[in-house]
Amino acid sequence: MTKEQMIQEIIARLSADLAVLSTAARTAHEAATHEECLPDNKYDTTALEASYIAQGQANRAQEIRIALESYRTLTLHGFDDDTPIRLTALVTLESAQGEVRRLFLGPQAGGMKVADRDGEIMVITPRSPLGRSLVGLKTGDEVQVGEAAAARSFTVVEVC
Repeated sequence: MTKEQMIQEIIARLSADLAVLSTAARTAHEAATHEECLPDNKYDTTALEASYIAQGQANRAQEIRIALESYRTLTLHGFDDDTPIRLTALVTLESAQGEVRRLFLGPQAGGMKVADRDGEIMVITPRSPLGRSLVGLKTGDEVQVGEAAAARSFTVVEVC
């Protein structure tokens, strides 16, 4: 999968998530303002709870809109063995035990997994601990993954 194809997959998934969340936010808003949600007494918080849900879903929808815009306007960069890792790098890490991890350093949507014929690619952001550790490294450099006591060492074997 090329980086261009991966970006299109991320945009498609974010767009689908936005559609679902927008519908859910509208439904929750309608429930919060529906006459059946009017409190029967001072202890009835049904409308208040529904409004919290609606607000949370609206906030998440806004985060997805921002992520979508960042991917739609993203400029992909080329990398070679001597180019430091930065935004839009597709990084392959390998441990001494042969475990391979593929990561895409994107502006948003950290944690999303994109399926590829060679396995999955995890989207991380420069704000994540691993993303911060990778920025500036080059092919052949080592990075620690995980908490101090359970940290594992990986070598950057490819950046594209």
